[in-house]
Amino acid sequence: MTSEFKAKPPEGIDDIGASSEGASVYQLIREDIIEGRLAANERLIITDLAKRHGTSTNPVREALQLLRGEGFVSFFPNRGARVRPIDQDFVRDIYEIGVVIEPVLTRWFVNMATIEDIAELERIQSLIEENNFADPVRHSELDTAFHTVMYQKHYNRHAAELWWKHREVLRAVSRRFNFTLARRAAILGEHRELIAYIKAGNANEAAELIARHVEGSGRHILEHMRARNAARAG
Repeated sequence: MTSEFKAKPPEGIDDIGASSEGASVYQLIREDIIEGRLAANERLIITDLAKRHGTSTNPVREALQLLRGEGFVSFFPNRGARVRPIDQDFVRDIYEIGVVIEPVLTRWFVNMATIEDIAELERIQSLIEENNFADPVRHSELDTAFHTVMYQKHYNRHAAELWWKHREVLRAVSRRFNFTLARRAAILGEHRELIAYIKAGNANEAAELIARHVEGSGRHILEHMRARNAARAG
C-alpha cells in the first residue's frame, strides 16, 4: 500500500509545525498555488481566504507564514502577502541548494551506514523497481523514503530539515509532470550505483553521484516547465 511509505520527515523534524486547522488550510492554499488557481503575484487577502476555506483568520495567517517559509508566498511592506511565481528560477534556486547540501549529508551517511541501513535501502529500491513508475504517487513516496533513510540520522538537524522542506516543495511541483523514459532509467541506475558505493564505503563517489542525481531531478523539472511554456506561447 502507498500509505505504508507515506513520506514523512526525518525523526525529530516537525512535518508542518502548525495547528491541525492551520495545517489543513496550508495544504489547501499550497495546492491552489501549485495548480495555478492562485495566480503568480496575486494578492492573498486573509479575510477572503478564510471565507473561501470556511475558517477563521488565524489559521490562514498561520498557513501563510508556513508558505512564506517554503518560498511559495512573499510578504511586502504595505502590500501584504502575494503568491510567488512558481517559475524556472524558483525551481532552480531550490534544487541548486540540494546539490550543495545532499552530498554533505550523503558523505556522512556512507561513513556511518550500518548493515541494517543498507538492507533497508535495498528493500525500498526493490519496491521502487517493482512499481516501475506505474503508480507515480507510490514512486514519489518510495523515493522519498529511500533518501530519508540516508539523511534521517544526521547530527545536523537544521541541514536535514532544510533538505526535507526543499524536497517537499520539488515533489509538489513535479507532480504536474511525467517522468521521461531517460529520467526513469537514470533514477533506477543511480540508486543502484549509490547503494554499491555505500556498501563499498566510497563516500566521495557517493557524494558526487548524489550531486548529479539531484541536479538531474531539478533539470528534468525545468525541461518540462520550458516545454509547457513553449507550448502555451505557441
